[in-house]
Amino acid sequence: MARHNLSTVVGFEFTRTVKKRRFWIATLAIPVLLGIVFGLVFTSNTSTQSRADAQKNQSLAFTYTDASGLIDAKLATAMGGTPEQDPATAVERVKAGTLNAWFSFPANLTQEPVKVYGADQGIFKNGSYEAVAKQLVLLSAQVKVGSPELAAAVQGNFSTESQTFKDGQPSGGLETVVPPLLFLVLFYVVIILLANQMLASTLEEKENRVTEMILTTLNPTTLVVGKVISLFLVGAVQALVFATPMALGYVFFRDQLAMPDFDLSNLQFQFLPMLVGALLFIGGFILFTGVLVGIGAVMPTAKDASTVFAPVMIMMFIPFYIVTLVVSDPGSVIVQVFTFFPFTAPITAMLRNAFGSLNGVSAAIVIVELFVFGAVALRVAVHLFRYGSIEYSRKLSLRTAFSRKS
Repeated sequence: MARHNLSTVVGFEFTRTVKKRRFWIATLAIPVLLGIVFGLVFTSNTSTQSRADAQKNQSLAFTYTDASGLIDAKLATAMGGTPEQDPATAVERVKAGTLNAWFSFPANLTQEPVKVYGADQGIFKNGSYEAVAKQLVLLSAQVKVGSPELAAAVQGNFSTESQTFKDGQPSGGLETVVPPLLFLVLFYVVIILLANQMLASTLEEKENRVTEMILTTLNPTTLVVGKVISLFLVGAVQALVFATPMALGYVFFRDQLAMPDFDLSNLQFQFLPMLVGALLFIGGFILFTGVLVGIGAVMPTAKDASTVFAPVMIMMFIPFYIVTLVVSDPGSVIVQVFTFFPFTAPITAMLRNAFGSLNGVSAAIVIVELFVFGAVALRVAVHLFRYGSIEYSRKLSLRTAFSRKS
């Protein structure tokens, strides 16, 4: 019977939420905005690429003087340059508009600057003069060096391969950090999107004056647990809706939208970090959900609940003020405090888990702590809901509620 009641609550709460027009308006608003932004970026990048292709087909006409003897005449000609026959009047001719550009290469390039004069083509196109001058020097230097390998070494055009080890085993880089961090992203998405619904799930019946009728047929524990499960399912729906346009954009329009070309095949889903991340996510979700449901049980209206709701949500973001310490000095006192303080533990521990600084003992302590405090929070929320659900017009007295037996 209890199982039947739980499934009834979950089904009712989930269906009631997803049937609301405002739920889909709020849920689809972000994907629609993302679609608009993607469309604008796509259009902008297409026109930018067209302009870039057009500029590639245009030669930059310029004259030059070379006191260094470094500039290769053939390269200069190929890039649109011709030797300047009258350097004394070159600047004046550029000013008058009869000469497009003049480059003056000094005798000693390490001590004197290359002087570049050109006709104004707009703030963005004007940079092409300096870019051509620098490119001409680099290419001419390569020709003078005569060795492609030496030229590449001088310019730093070579690659390196590195490998680090931890506990005698090769340690991964970014590809091992990203997968566990997904739990942190999911945690923020679920909590932020569902926080108001967590409060509303217990406040709605109170404001509609139907709580007494519901409690005559349902156990408060079944009702609260059912609400929590339904909220988790609603969060899964929202996360899927939000992720879909990002996934489609990355798979089909990555180049047009200028998305980073990150090879997902290189991601390493290591078992222990992923397991720890999942348990931290579930424990943190239970804890915050229990607290927010408890707030809803105590307060008579959503307006009253918002005054307590804000500090709880702020505690979620506090760990990001010390994120540099979490990464660089995880053993510091403040990071340790944030790791084991219940309301900052989920975020701090997820960060440390992803970056490999959360050892097994600390991970076990935090996970147990979150589940224990989460269970306590839900138990307290059920108790408060039992007595606070009929307080329609005033805040429930905690002293009165806890002085009563469950």
